[in-house]
Amino acid sequence: MENLTYQKPEKISIKDHPEFNEKWVQERLAEDPSILGLGDLILKDKERLQPKAGRLDLLLQDAESNRRYEVEIQLGQTDESHIIRTIEYWDIERKRYPQYDHTAVICAENITGRFLNVISLFNGFIPLVAIQINAVKVGPHVSLVCTTVLEELTLGLSDEDEEVQEVTDRSYWEQRGTKETVGIADNLLKIIKGFDSKLELNRNYVRA
Repeated sequence: MENLTYQKPEKISIKDHPEFNEKWVQERLAEDPSILGLGDLILKDKERLQPKAGRLDLLLQDAESNRRYEVEIQLGQTDESHIIRTIEYWDIERKRYPQYDHTAVICAENITGRFLNVISLFNGFIPLVAIQINAVKVGPHVSLVCTTVLEELTLGLSDEDEEVQEVTDRSYWEQRGTKETVGIADNLLKIIKGFDSKLELNRNYVRA
């Protein structure tokens, strides 16, 4: 039997590292999309040119279905521009290729509670997944660890309602986060409505 010994991993800041960068992370995910923990995915494209909107980091597709994932990577802490860019690329792809189901994926080294609350407000109306991605060093080796901090929410039908425990309205979100957090979400919504006027915040989904 192989003799295994414990070695404590060391977390590395990719943003501040002299050798690693966003391109390095992108290449590792392109080589092995399963790192993200979203299932058996295949790479469809990287640095995908978006009309008048920059380049999508990664376009992935489920190997056994027509589900596609528009993945945007950001080193350090996520921010408003990262959220908008991710949703914008998702919106472009779903309109260009409506035969597929599309999910927006936000990847960042640090997804703070404030921005997690903001992202949560869009979940349900926008198929959205948030993944925190970190580099760890174990001996001479470096690995990526991905943690899903927000899963895609599927809204139920009206006849599927179960016992309501708590309705998450605007007041709830202001208490859970801050009025500033909700204000950021309101400002983001104004911008996002430029992509699709039907999109709304998901303030009122029921917490189980």
